[in-house]
Amino acid sequence: MSALRAVLVGAGPMGRAWAETIRGHPDVRLVCWVDLVVDRVVQGVQELRLGDVAADDDLLAALDRHAPDFVVDVSVPGAHHEVTAACLDRRVAVLGEKPMAATLEEARDLVERSERSVTLFVVSQNRRYNQGLVAFRGLLAEELGELGQLNVEFYRAPHFGGFRDEMDSPLLVDMAIHAFDAARYLSGSDPLSVSCSELNPPWSWYRGAASAVADFELDNGAHFSYQGSWCAAGHETSWDGSWRAVAARGSALWDGTTDPVAELLPGDDGSTRTVRAGPASIPGPGIAGSLADFVDALRKDRTPMGECHDNIKSLAMVSAALESSRTGRRVRLDSGR
Repeated sequence: MSALRAVLVGAGPMGRAWAETIRGHPDVRLVCWVDLVVDRVVQGVQELRLGDVAADDDLLAALDRHAPDFVVDVSVPGAHHEVTAACLDRRVAVLGEKPMAATLEEARDLVERSERSVTLFVVSQNRRYNQGLVAFRGLLAEELGELGQLNVEFYRAPHFGGFRDEMDSPLLVDMAIHAFDAARYLSGSDPLSVSCSELNPPWSWYRGAASAVADFELDNGAHFSYQGSWCAAGHETSWDGSWRAVAARGSALWDGTTDPVAELLPGDDGSTRTVRAGPASIPGPGIAGSLADFVDALRKDRTPMGECHDNIKSLAMVSAALESSRTGRRVRLDSGR
């Protein structure tokens, strides 16, 4: 079986991470790397020792020259629609970085293009490929019973520089979707409504709101709450946040780093029971898992996690949270379709 041919778009730090990940997959060959600043590609190819990978600054030309089986889109968020639309219209499958698009309207258009062209479009929600998260999900499903509350706290203080520092809502737009998508994954439910507020503390180095609090009503009757900040120095959480699930038979915790643990209601003897879930099986960690799942789906003609019809629901959570923050009212969710 010959290796699948891939074109990579975007030569920033995440583009480099994807280039290394593609190189590490035994069933994929990176044939071309595209960026508007082609010198960044040339430098990346040399420094990562990628051999005969072609460099280009024109995606359409690269698609014509190299006839890839799929494209990995790691361009800036504002370019996601343009890049993905060009690929789908040529029936080239796409594995894209989040968010799916800059707006929900653009995302809907991409879903429709995927349908019309019968072409796979997947958004890499790489946090789903975490052994701890998968184990936490299993603990909720197998031990806790009916879910009442799902909470996550996310507090970090990264100094990125670049486009994030200038965004209107950097936390909600660029980061919170990981937690929102994880909440859907963990609960097996979709949100009905959200109340959200944003703020930007006076010490923040971001132009836009770097902190947010949101409460989602889920369609199973539970609530998911999110509290986060990107300018919270000290006692930082993991990048996956700190989670608590409260359910009919007890509660479970996961700090994003260690094994998740549940404390269940007392048994007949009055003692509580503690259950710790070990690391779960995954196709690979982070973006390596996204790529492995995507490639397997292409080979077997199946639907992987992050497929656009599902992922647009996570983007809809972000869109509704932004609307709630800006209007000061609770917002019913548009499912994205």
